Amino acid sequence: MPCEFPDDPRFVLAREVILEAAAKALAYFADLASLESSQKLNGQDIVSEADKAVEALIRTRIAAAFADDGVLGEEEGLSEGPSGFLWVVDPIDGTSCFVNGLDQWCISIAVMKGTETVLGLICQPSTGDLFVAKQGAGAQLNGRPMQVTGTGSISTGLLGVGANFRIPLRQVSVFIELLLEAGGMFIRNGSGALMLAQVASGRLAGYYEPHINAWDCAAGLLMIREAGGWTADFPGEGGTLLTGGPVITAAPQMRDELLSLITRSLANAEAAA
Repeated sequence: MPCEFPDDPRFVLAREVILEAAAKALAYFADLASLESSQKLNGQDIVSEADKAVEALIRTRIAAAFADDGVLGEEEGLSEGPSGFLWVVDPIDGTSCFVNGLDQWCISIAVMKGTETVLGLICQPSTGDLFVAKQGAGAQLNGRPMQVTGTGSISTGLLGVGANFRIPLRQVSVFIELLLEAGGMFIRNGSGALMLAQVASGRLAGYYEPHINAWDCAAGLLMIREAGGWTADFPGEGGTLLTGGPVITAAPQMRDELLSLITRSLANAEAAA
């Protein structure tokens, strides 16, 4: 498969690195019986030796090629650089699925220049799917252009929903209740990055998570915009790349309907608190 954006040296490197990282992660995935893992904040927030090894590989390759670039990774945090470029990395998004033998996990790499995300790559190693985007140049899945769905709505589309223990759980449960009452349906696979890529490719109609980290969404949000979708500002008012924030995105025809549902759910959750 030819390189999608061969004129961009950082994209060329990112593509090489994400495929190397995918192969390394798959090797761990093939031998889960010997995989070491531990909890972070709770039993749903897990880190494995695979996460650490994959991020170390990515950081080493970036440092060798672009020593002045910064890196923000889920496992090792922020390493600043003077070039103005920042790589935002999630070595394995969906670790809970990974350690339990489910294939709903991915590797996500974004490159930012200043405050703008200029490159985004997400690889699902178990399927071989490679989602990529470059600011102003479009988005592709396995070398072919991808677009958000043009027909999905709240009542007919499949919406991705994320949940975690960083926000009041009622924010999610009330939203899902209202979504079901509106005739909608949702999926939660444990990987926000992968579900965002699926929005960009038209497999999902939209995605909502009250709080997400930058390494989970930077690449996917760029993909959705380049695939013709709408995304709310991230990390939003008062948020930073280090603190994260809410992520809301959808095919354009779903925007108002989704925002209305979220507004109602937040008001109902607050009233019930």
